[in-house]
Amino acid sequence: MRIPDRPSAFTNDSARDRYYTVYDRVFGELWPVPVDAVDVETRAGTVRTYRAGPAEGDPVVLVAGAGGNALSWHRYIEPLARTRPVLAVDPLGEAGRSVQTKTLANGAVVGGWLTDVLAAVGAERAHLAGFSSGGLIAVEQQLAGGGRVAALTLVDPGGFAPITGRFIRWATVGAVASVLPRALRHRVAGAANHGELREDGLMELLRAGWSFRRRVLIPPPYTDEQIRELSVPVQVLLGARSALHDARAVAARLADIAPSWRVEIVPGTGHSLPVEAPDLVAERILTFPGK
Repeated sequence: MRIPDRPSAFTNDSARDRYYTVYDRVFGELWPVPVDAVDVETRAGTVRTYRAGPAEGDPVVLVAGAGGNALSWHRYIEPLARTRPVLAVDPLGEAGRSVQTKTLANGAVVGGWLTDVLAAVGAERAHLAGFSSGGLIAVEQQLAGGGRVAALTLVDPGGFAPITGRFIRWATVGAVASVLPRALRHRVAGAANHGELREDGLMELLRAGWSFRRRVLIPPPYTDEQIRELSVPVQVLLGARSALHDARAVAARLADIAPSWRVEIVPGTGHSLPVEAPDLVAERILTFPGK
């Protein structure tokens, strides 16, 4: 287990300000609908949230993965907000407009800050949707006894298999390719099975965030007992060609441990599942768990 020794942060104020300049411009270019930006004080820092959709009702809460923030979900806001309140957050520990003040040293703190957000917005039966390490945050929120959640959608989540050298190589290729000219970067996206490389705005934001020092908890994979502790309906969407894990092995494990969970392997997608199949993921969020 990797336990951070201090909060994530930019290297200095100038680096932070340069990042915010890019963040605000890319936000204006990508965000498709009007949103209310609210900063929520939590046990581990100030969390920036963006709310869209109807004023009433429990929200769909979107939690990005490593290196991402609320902007990672820009394709999802409009379709989800047609019928549900939507809350996209800049996770603590990642580059964005949230400001971390406490070390994310254990699962109670990792899940606890998200519980604090849900409490602040008055959510009692939220639908948490987390991608990659954002799925881990959603699971930790439940394992910490946070409540306030009616369902989980975990999109190619971390925490269900060990991190391998294959994934580290995949992430490294993505980081290196992010600096390539647009046309070449788009070609590499297919060859490297890395759909996020086609997201020009997000790649610019990623490059601007290289001055951010990310220090987050990386726990071992969840045990069978921890998985069985989750009492709310859970669906897991896995990229068939994911570099994070063997999707079929994860699906088989969950079928044995948690047969009530809905598990789907999405053909033709990898770990970049949210940007490779946004319509499918949005539809699965809106229709789960059903009536």
